[in-house]
Amino acid sequence: MFTRLGAMLVFGLALSLPVQAEQKVQVGDYAIHYVSFGSTFLTPQIAKNYGLTRSRYIGLVNITVNDTNNPQGSMAIPVSVNGYAQNLIGNQKQLSFKEIREGDVVYYIAEIEHRNEETFTFSLDIKNGTDLDTNLQFKQKFYVD
Repeated sequence: MFTRLGAMLVFGLALSLPVQAEQKVQVGDYAIHYVSFGSTFLTPQIAKNYGLTRSRYIGLVNITVNDTNNPQGSMAIPVSVNGYAQNLIGNQKQLSFKEIREGDVVYYIAEIEHRNEETFTFSLDIKNGTDLDTNLQFKQKFYVD
């Protein structure tokens, strides 16, 4: 079941990632999908429905984790996501992830304030309480549109 939020996140991914491969890492039986993009890619209604801030100076980080070893096909699983973003001069911003569930899909979304052309290195600890305990790191440059 493809939801409105899922459609907007895929749309945001397509617009914010110029000619890049899928942002996914495989850790054991788990596929961790990640994307970050400007919050203005969300419609005002979707931002309101999920309690997200829509601003030229707010970016979103979205994490989903799928169990790829499930006999019924890849399924989203609940996890714990904690971490921070650090800009190029070393300032760190703690991220607060919100869990959003739509049907069988589980998203973890955090907001981050940014300036035009500000680059962050994200460091996220992702755990499921049993056999997934990993650190995900990636960089993203945000633009004010």
